[in-house]
Amino acid sequence: MPKSYVVAQMLVNDTEAYKSEYATKVAATVHKFGGSYLIRGGDMTQLEGSLPYNRVAVLEFPDKTTALAWYNSEDYQSIIDGRKNNADTCLNIIDGV
Repeated sequence: MPKSYVVAQMLVNDTEAYKSEYATKVAATVHKFGGSYLIRGGDMTQLEGSLPYNRVAVLEFPDKTTALAWYNSEDYQSIIDGRKNNADTCLNIIDGV
């Protein structure tokens, strides 16, 4: 079974609230499900096109079942409003090769 990746593209509208309500808490939920960050924020250099987001995160999970279990977990769902209330987000799970 291939690894799966959660790709989050976000337009953070309230940086301080996003950090305190979500960003400082999410890593613990990811690690609890065997996930890891490949990208978490960082400087972006736009080469082509336009991206309506100011933050990108890519998380790696052992498989799609685990990625979905993380997303649907009580741990993650208990903090998800901190992201939803402070950032416009496009969130996808993508299977690796």
